[in-house]
Amino acid sequence: MPAFGFDHSYARELPGASVAWQPAPAAAPRLLFFNDALADELGLDARALREADAAALFCGNTLPSDAQPVAQAYAGHQFGGFSPQLGDGRALLLGELIDRDGRRRDIAFKGSGRTPFSRGGDGKAAVGPMLREVLIGEAMHALGIPTTRALAVVATGEPVLRDRPLPGAVLTRVAASHLRVGSFQFFAARGDIDALRRLADYTIARHDPELAGTPDAPLALLRAVARRQAALVARWMNAGFIHGVMNTDNMTISGETIDYGPCAFLETYDPDVVFSSIDTGGRYAYGKQPAIARWNLARFAEALLPLLASADDEPAVRHAVAQAMEVIDAFPAWYDAELLRGQRAKLGLASEEAEDAALAADWLALLRAQRADFTLAWRALADASQGAEQPLRALLADPAAADAWLARWRARCARDALPADARAASLRRANPWIIPRNQRVEEALERATAGDLAPFEQLLAALRRPFDENAEFARYAEPAPAEVTACYQTFCGT
Repeated sequence: MPAFGFDHSYARELPGASVAWQPAPAAAPRLLFFNDALADELGLDARALREADAAALFCGNTLPSDAQPVAQAYAGHQFGGFSPQLGDGRALLLGELIDRDGRRRDIAFKGSGRTPFSRGGDGKAAVGPMLREVLIGEAMHALGIPTTRALAVVATGEPVLRDRPLPGAVLTRVAASHLRVGSFQFFAARGDIDALRRLADYTIARHDPELAGTPDAPLALLRAVARRQAALVARWMNAGFIHGVMNTDNMTISGETIDYGPCAFLETYDPDVVFSSIDTGGRYAYGKQPAIARWNLARFAEALLPLLASADDEPAVRHAVAQAMEVIDAFPAWYDAELLRGQRAKLGLASEEAEDAALAADWLALLRAQRADFTLAWRALADASQGAEQPLRALLADPAAADAWLARWRARCARDALPADARAASLRRANPWIIPRNQRVEEALERATAGDLAPFEQLLAALRRPFDENAEFARYAEPAPAEVTACYQTFCGT
């Protein structure tokens, strides 16, 4: 197989942070999905890859000549409990590419078999969960939310055993990096300060090169990661996205969304909603995501503490803790600012006023009280801005309940120097018409698991154009019946 142009800076510069390993062979690989646009973005020749047997390549039966697969090591807090060693139990980093924009990107397999970190698991993945990564990742990308993305999915021709036998698959995932809070926790838990320092230096060089060599660079890294996570989680909240498993090993240093296991999107607006079958205590409920992000960042700060002060210097440690807490305590304000920035756009506001946060909060309170569909209610503001209020009122249990709020919103909009048509266009750019409706995702994945990819491909086409109202995709904009949403659950896939 020709070379991809891989570099291997992670394995080269961070000894002890990975184990060289090879993917398990697949019996009868078949290409289910290939992302031509992403391949082009990476500087790869999509046509040549297809002609060179993409199925064999993207399941690991053959590899680019310069691939050097490694399983990455990391730790993590999972549902609040700390595991000092997790690692890639079913994933392999093949290498890193410099894309057409000069960005370093990881290329990794998921579902490629057991590794030294598998902890008794089979290291495999099923078709449904891997195609879910495609659907949600491409939807998030189209919505403008930082995300890992799928380059390919290949069916292995072999079953994997979950609650029942399922067809197996391997995902090829592209990420700005796979560095996580858990990557730092791994070395911190072992007291390996030299390795921790190398990891921090590597991370700064890769994601925040302007910080290299500056005083208090690890503290500045904490601040940069916290700001990225504030922006990311605010985007999640404004899109109605529920990650479902915000463990520290699933919080990226890059600020990308990673791991689309038990994720879901809101239908009716409810901050307490939980869809994940494994989140029995509601730790990662939709409305708790900002607080959990802060909690995870506090664990990141703890891991970085040995780089901020020597453990033998008690006054220096106290000072370092105080400095780190300043960052952690600043996170809610950074998050609120990012959330409000997005809400202003979703409300069609062209300027900033002090009362905008209250206007947005009262809008959400209205949606909650009326059990309104989150996505369509925001979208209906575009029609309302042009005098057509019926689409919004039809979403409410009491159509008159919006009167007072609409009057306030109209008065606020009137203070902006923005023509009505321009505001409506702005609202339609900020508020999607289509999201990955849970019912539609499950239907597509069930059919794909049975061998019919057409519903998956049709849904994917719609999700890639979330802001366009197209009659062809109208069924994907429709909310699920309330009785379906009430009993809906998502599953981890492992």
